[in-house]
Amino acid sequence: MNEVEVAHRFVGRFCETPFSPASGTDALQEEKRMAQAHSLRQWIARALAAFLFLIAVTPLARGGEKESVPSAPFDFVIKGGMLYDGAGGKPRITDVALRGDRIAGIGNFPAERARTVIDAKGMAVAPGFINMLSWSTESLIEDGRSQSEIREGVTTEIMGEGSSMGPVNDRIRERMRREQGDIKYEIKWNTLAEYLRYLEQRGVSCNVASFIGATTIREHVIGLEDKQPTPEQLEQMRQLVRQEMEAGALGIGTSLIYPPAFYARTEELIELCKVAAKYQGKYISHMRSEGNQLLEAIDELLRISKEAGIPAEIYHIKAAGQSNWGKADAMLAKIEAARKTGLKITANMYTYTAAGTGLDACLPPWTEDGGYPALFKRLRDPAAREKIAAEVRTPSDKWENLYLAAGSPEKILLAGFKSEKLKPLTGKSLAEVAKMRGKDPIETAMDLISEDESRIDSIYFLMSEENVKKEIAKPWVSFGSDEASQAPEGTFLKSNCHPRAYGNFARVLGKYVREEKVLTLADAIRKLSGQPATNLGLDHRGFIQEGMFADLVVFDPATIADRATFEKPHQYAVGMKHVFVNGVQVLKDGEHTGAKPGRALWGPGKL
Repeated sequence: MNEVEVAHRFVGRFCETPFSPASGTDALQEEKRMAQAHSLRQWIARALAAFLFLIAVTPLARGGEKESVPSAPFDFVIKGGMLYDGAGGKPRITDVALRGDRIAGIGNFPAERARTVIDAKGMAVAPGFINMLSWSTESLIEDGRSQSEIREGVTTEIMGEGSSMGPVNDRIRERMRREQGDIKYEIKWNTLAEYLRYLEQRGVSCNVASFIGATTIREHVIGLEDKQPTPEQLEQMRQLVRQEMEAGALGIGTSLIYPPAFYARTEELIELCKVAAKYQGKYISHMRSEGNQLLEAIDELLRISKEAGIPAEIYHIKAAGQSNWGKADAMLAKIEAARKTGLKITANMYTYTAAGTGLDACLPPWTEDGGYPALFKRLRDPAAREKIAAEVRTPSDKWENLYLAAGSPEKILLAGFKSEKLKPLTGKSLAEVAKMRGKDPIETAMDLISEDESRIDSIYFLMSEENVKKEIAKPWVSFGSDEASQAPEGTFLKSNCHPRAYGNFARVLGKYVREEKVLTLADAIRKLSGQPATNLGLDHRGFIQEGMFADLVVFDPATIADRATFEKPHQYAVGMKHVFVNGVQVLKDGEHTGAKPGRALWGPGKL
């Protein structure tokens, strides 16, 4: 090995050394610190490489003989694009060179040094986007291309809102089989880590990572009933968290408005999070309330973060229900006050005024004590139905009533049914179906859930556009679709989806950057890439710098836009030209190449 090869190897190893985030720093400052540290490492490495190179080629060092050093070609050079590095700094026109799965260089590279040249003039070149809330757990089994996400520039999907695809036991496996809808699949794994490896081995176009669902841990040990864990059961739950964290999970995820997660007390969650914190894990939560008890729910999240010593993130931050829209300022102020005390609190969001969840979210949580079979039995009992309907009609702070939060049944759209008999109702409002059937909307909702024997995917119009803009503008907010990757073909067309499945990320760049100027393009890209990568502790992801993994996007800032609507959701976004995942081109000139180079990514605590 000559001195030049030594220099190259040293540079590669030096630049690949992982960074340890400083504790107690603000997320934005942390990203800037990481970017500066990367730059300093690069400068030192280049200087040392240059010194070793001079030694290598100096005649004195070679006894008067000059040795020619061939340079290996790059796999790709992306030429002449406006580079946004993911740290939020000023963009610049330059080239990006890729070799293997890494970024090999940034600068001015002659075309003849590349096997393939991508002309990026007039285009933005950015790190691949990170979807902080993906529900592609099943859709990637059906179609690993992740079409709707890749065509928006999403190269990494983060899963685990409350429930996760592992760990599973026989009881969970049987429930998962029973509840499968349009997508059918075999459950060939036992742990969460095995599921992620299953996706990788099966072939996916995007990278995947996951939180452990606290609901899944609870179901694994306790079941679906409304009861508290014994000391022995709590220790079993801790042990499951420990095993999954050591295998690479990102932390603990909760969805506290839904049973059985609703039954978990704060103290239970703190105990699970204490285990995750030992492995640099995070706590990420669909809070116990986003409406009537919004501020109290934030207090619970802050308590968990403080007592467990763990960074916390809020899923799809919002003030839900018109009567709660005025709480948005107090919500944001409470979070920022906590951040100033040193707590690491962040959030993510989707860019729409409508939420998407089950029609069963209209019903009080006690109705699902024992799981869906118990719910369906109650919905067929006249006395239970009468009690349920009375509670749905009565405002309460004890549970999150999305029927009342929506304001009227006209603002609840039915999106996905399990039964072929009910699929013709897809796209209609609850009010329309109630009128068709000549029944009260609440009675109709109970009938539909009972007939379909499913939660029934539904869309609720709950938020104000003014608040959406306020939340988008906060520097500590990133983005998540809260949907599955889709494609306008095959199985996916059997149901509607929320348009965020196709448009959430393009909508940031089109509507909120270009049209409404809520964000600058540089800051939007930071919130789509560098910020979530830093928050999650993803290894060498989220930035365009030498030595980082080559997850890259090339798009037209003048045309990128969402096209999906609530009426016609299955429509791809436009404006994304090229996408690379781990150095492999997955999108070329706006069309999917069919490549599936995605990998399972692991949390910083993986042993």
